[in-house]
Amino acid sequence: MVPSRSPCVLVVDDDANLAHLVATALRYEGFQTTTAGTGREAVSKVAAAEPDLIVLDVMLPDGSGIEACRQLRLTGCAAPVVFLTARDATEDKLAGLKVGGDDYVTKPFSLEELIARIRAVLRRTQPASAHRLAFADLEIDDDAHVVRRHGERIDLTPTEFILLRFLVAHAGRVLSKRQILEHVWEYDFGGNGAIVQTFISYLRRKVDAFDPPLIQTVPRVGYVVRLPEPDVRRQREPSR
Repeated sequence: MVPSRSPCVLVVDDDANLAHLVATALRYEGFQTTTAGTGREAVSKVAAAEPDLIVLDVMLPDGSGIEACRQLRLTGCAAPVVFLTARDATEDKLAGLKVGGDDYVTKPFSLEELIARIRAVLRRTQPASAHRLAFADLEIDDDAHVVRRHGERIDLTPTEFILLRFLVAHAGRVLSKRQILEHVWEYDFGGNGAIVQTFISYLRRKVDAFDPPLIQTVPRVGYVVRLPEPDVRRQREPSR
C-alpha cells in the first residue's frame, strides 16, 4: 500500500523572511512546504509540486495575487487558496473569493491563526478517502475507528488510536516527544515526556506484534513510522 503523504503547502510571498517563517511553522506542524516569491514562480511551483493548499499574498512584485489565483484556476489548479493581505476592505476579500480563493487572512496575523485556518480549509476540501490512512499493511479507518494489520483487527484505546494516527499521518517523518505531547495530549512542553514513551511501548505490543516492526525510535530525537532498512550484509551473502 502507498504510505500516507503529509499535505503540501505552497507559501507565496515576496517577503522572503515571512515566507520562510510561515513555511517553518507549517513544517513543525507536520506539513510539507515549498515557497515562491512571485506569481510567475507560484505557477511554476504548482506545476512541479502539486500542493494541497496555497497560501498566497495579494501584493506580489509581478502583479496581484488575485490575478495569480485566476491564472492558476485557468490552468486547472484545484488546490484551495488562503489569501494573505494587509488590506481588510470587504471588496478586497470578495475579489479574492470570487476568483476561487477559499479564505482570507489579514496581516498582521498570528501563525497559530493561520495554521488553524489552513487546517479548517483542508478539512472542508479533503476527499472522503482522507478518512482512511494506510502504511505498509497497516490500515486506519477514522470513521469506523478501526485499526487493522495483516487484515486482522487491533483493539486500541482512544489515546492509542490518536497517537498511532498521528504517527501514520506523518509516516517517514521523525516526531519529537514535544510534538506528540502537543498533538495527542494537548500539553505544552511542560508536560511529562515519559507518558509518550509509555504509550509508544503500548502501541508496539499491539501493532508491532506483526512483522516487520513499523514504530521506530530515533535516539535523542523522537519516533517515526517507517519500514526497517534491509539487512545489506544478509543480502550480499551468497546462497548456500
